Amino acid sequence: MNSLKTKERLEYQDILNIYTSGCKEKSLHKIGIEYERLPVSIVTNKAVDYGTEFGVCNFLREFAKAENWDYITDDYNIIGLKQGHDTITLEPGCQMELSIEPENSIAALEKKINRLDKLMEPILDKMGISLLGYGVSPLSTHKNINLLPKRRYALMAKYLWGILSDVMMRETAGIQVCFDFESEEDTVRKFKLANKLTPFVTAMFANSPIRGGVDTGYKSFRALSWLNTDNDRCGFAYRLRDDYSFDEYIDYVMNTPVIFITREDLPVNINGKINFKDFMQNGWEGFEPTLDDYLLQANLCFPEVRLRNFIEIRNHDCGRKGTPYAILAFYKGILQSSSAMDELEELFKPYNYNDFAELRYNVPRCGLECKIGGDPVKSVVKELLYISEKSLIEQNSGDEKYLDFIKEYAMQGITPADVIIRNWYGIWDKNIKKLVNYLAS
Repeated sequence: MNSLKTKERLEYQDILNIYTSGCKEKSLHKIGIEYERLPVSIVTNKAVDYGTEFGVCNFLREFAKAENWDYITDDYNIIGLKQGHDTITLEPGCQMELSIEPENSIAALEKKINRLDKLMEPILDKMGISLLGYGVSPLSTHKNINLLPKRRYALMAKYLWGILSDVMMRETAGIQVCFDFESEEDTVRKFKLANKLTPFVTAMFANSPIRGGVDTGYKSFRALSWLNTDNDRCGFAYRLRDDYSFDEYIDYVMNTPVIFITREDLPVNINGKINFKDFMQNGWEGFEPTLDDYLLQANLCFPEVRLRNFIEIRNHDCGRKGTPYAILAFYKGILQSSSAMDELEELFKPYNYNDFAELRYNVPRCGLECKIGGDPVKSVVKELLYISEKSLIEQNSGDEKYLDFIKEYAMQGITPADVIIRNWYGIWDKNIKKLVNYLAS
């Protein structure tokens, strides 16, 4: 390994440049999405494995051949596909993620996703696979979901110490949305507001109450699993202070333990023995830090709002067809409008860090049936939707139509999970097949 230890040494300015390079004028701002879904067998309702005859690997092979996509591999295993800037990749439990090149409009992203779904549909049908818009595996649990043969996932599974880290890795599916920023000041403002919004949006889109074929007692078991994965690298990236900056975020990443680094595509296991700041100062067993090491370290931090050369918001259960576009529209209405952010800052003035942190721990179980600072969350959510919708109308993009999906729930004070729970004990009579059919429809 000595030949792998001699890369150019990393300087702090190289790291800072990652974030400052994202600053761009407002006319160039785009939005992006990463959309995970759960592959389950149409026959058994169980999670589809990677390597079986009708497994996820063979689906990727057939799709690549039919549509001329390129393989993404790890140690000769196919772990995803790419075409241009669009990718189809696999999460640790073979959850299938679409990552779409950022676009100017929600409609453009919707068109791309619908096109990909139509292309995948005949191959999925042939293989008896259904992709579920749901936050957690409805029947199979991590004990009978094999880990994807990707080397970094084996190291992560061994290191992550939370009691539900295996659930997070192998069972859950979420939706992540991305937004651009103009300057460091604009970044910090959006970053702080997005962090404060996360528990409310987790509650609004809660959609994972049934896991392992039983009612868990939680509206979002996916959110619960993230609360019990690794407190060093999950949750809020800071304590919602006013004096925040790129430097502060970099400090958060650098003070997080290092799981591993890579050299010439080979993992070098560090297993949390040092944090990245120590690595920057002293190296590790002859290895010196590189920019790729920092990028990997930042990627292995999982705060609910993550900073790159864009802002990534990560805390949403996967849901049925309208979910990804409703999430995009909600944030677009707020984060792409200075006046909407003004209103939100005023709305949140009565609440402090502890209020938001406590809410974050309450919403997985209770959804909208929570309070923050004595105020009903369902009432605050209605205000948030009003602010976002008004802003979208003022933006004159027509994107307010995408909020209709979530307004149908929120105006009744319920979540997608509440509908599932009602049907589970009602017309479905705890029949997992009926739940899966509903999620796949």
